[in-house]
Amino acid sequence: MLELFGSSGCSYTQEMREWLEFSRRDFVEFDVDADAAALDRMREATGQRTVPVLIEDGKVIQIGWQGRGCVVGSRVVGGGSQTHHA
Repeated sequence: MLELFGSSGCSYTQEMREWLEFSRRDFVEFDVDADAAALDRMREATGQRTVPVLIEDGKVIQIGWQGRGCVVGSRVVGGGSQTHHA
């Protein structure tokens, strides 16, 4: 399974999402600004707070988009935000 961890306020997350959709990749997207559990999973996998992050079958395959990314905050409020793209 391909997972995209990103932030709704990060333009690089948007660009990666558009590239994945253009490439016709199925993926699940997590908004780490709204989902504390997703932020924790991303930080555990990467050791950092930079988005976007692509994880495939539990393995980090990309951090950032074309060498750039956004740093997300450590405090998240909310129950979660996940979107499935097919």
